[in-house]
Amino acid sequence: MTGDITIYHNPRCSKSRATLELLKNGGNDPQLVEYLKEPPTAETLAGILDMLGMEPRDLMRKKEKEYKEAGLDNPDLGREELIAATEANVV
Repeated sequence: MTGDITIYHNPRCSKSRATLELLKNGGNDPQLVEYLKEPPTAETLAGILDMLGMEPRDLMRKKEKEYKEAGLDNPDLGREELIAATEANVV
């Protein structure tokens, strides 16, 4: 299967590399997007979240100091604000 799967990949991340290896071992040839080089837009992030049935905080690293420093732990922040913060802070 070529092109049926897109993986937002970080080659320095062991989990990302393991996921890519699993996909390839399963006969898949996923399209790779190195999100640190090509950050997704807010629109792309919203689409991914919709496909996954998730909200922005479900993907955020809530234990990282940057999460609290950016004020992302504020429960009053809405979906669009959290997506915008994710778009601005892909690291």
